[in-house]
Amino acid sequence: MLNRAMLESHDLSGHADMTLRVIDRLHWGANHVAIQSPREHDMQRRAFLQLSAGLIASGVLAAYAPRSRASSQVTDEKRFHASRRFLQTSFGRIAYMDRGTGEAALFLHGFPLNSFQWRGALDRLSPYRRCIAPDFMGLGYTEVAEGQSVAPDAQVAMLITLLDSLGITAVDLVGSDSGGAVAQLFVTRHPERVRSLLLTNCDTEHESPPAAMQPVIKLSHEGKFVDQWLAPWLADKRLARSPQGIGGMCFANPADPTDEAIDCYFAPLVSSPRRKALVHAYAIALEHNPLQDIGPALRRCKVPTRIVWGVDDTIFSLAGAEYLDKTMGNSRGVRRLQNAKLFYPEERPDVIAEEAKKLWGIAA
Repeated sequence: MLNRAMLESHDLSGHADMTLRVIDRLHWGANHVAIQSPREHDMQRRAFLQLSAGLIASGVLAAYAPRSRASSQVTDEKRFHASRRFLQTSFGRIAYMDRGTGEAALFLHGFPLNSFQWRGALDRLSPYRRCIAPDFMGLGYTEVAEGQSVAPDAQVAMLITLLDSLGITAVDLVGSDSGGAVAQLFVTRHPERVRSLLLTNCDTEHESPPAAMQPVIKLSHEGKFVDQWLAPWLADKRLARSPQGIGGMCFANPADPTDEAIDCYFAPLVSSPRRKALVHAYAIALEHNPLQDIGPALRRCKVPTRIVWGVDDTIFSLAGAEYLDKTMGNSRGVRRLQNAKLFYPEERPDVIAEEAKKLWGIAA
């Protein structure tokens, strides 16, 4: 069986982690084709390992690596950190990504992630739009002003200030998870500033917050969520990817999130008592449904809206997608995405790019 020792014996130690993770991804993908017996499972894994050894020797695997695993992600993370910008506002020093030119698209991330969630989508869509991806107050690398609320209402106000400061009058809006809740508030309060709306799995009026958030909110009230969940995941990447971690809960591929993504998401959140308190404040602000009674405003909304929903999500039910489709005043329908959980936009950015371009009227 191919393992780290064999890789190192072939002078491939520098690629060992990447190679083994690529193999894991290939193996995971194959296991979605059919349910296998233990013997078939073992035979298939051995076949993949032998194939990978040949790919390594031929150099073919290197062509696969840039979009796959760890070695490329190091480059992605460094590039992402290097290109991060900050805008000083009354809300604090807002961290954001700004890539591309022309008409703008605004990407709103989920909890407890940050704009790094959208790196793949930005790669694919920045040739067509000026892509703006901020870090919400309380998450990521945004530095929040003293006494500033981090509730969804305040996030909407911050986004308006950010766009005004950047000279952006209207956007194509993309939202995920709690970012989808903020997107719904944004589009109903400022419809003149939104050309289109693309929503992935997110809060809806009748599922905000989802039941899965209740333990997070409870621990946040006690000031324990970051120390009991995020800090252990940051310290133990395997735990983070386990069924008990964010990986098992929110990602379809057991190799996700990558070590670099875990560092990028959680390191700033555990960095000080104040940062921990802001994470807790963000979660607590979701306790009392921020989307209560938004239905009539959604029905009046004429912004073209597309919903793309991962059907294996254990946080938000498929009923949320159906509610949005029935309620949005100009819904363009629902795409039900198989083998996809809450944070599929990170794993499958091609889907986001494909759906965005269709919604924006850009030919494939």
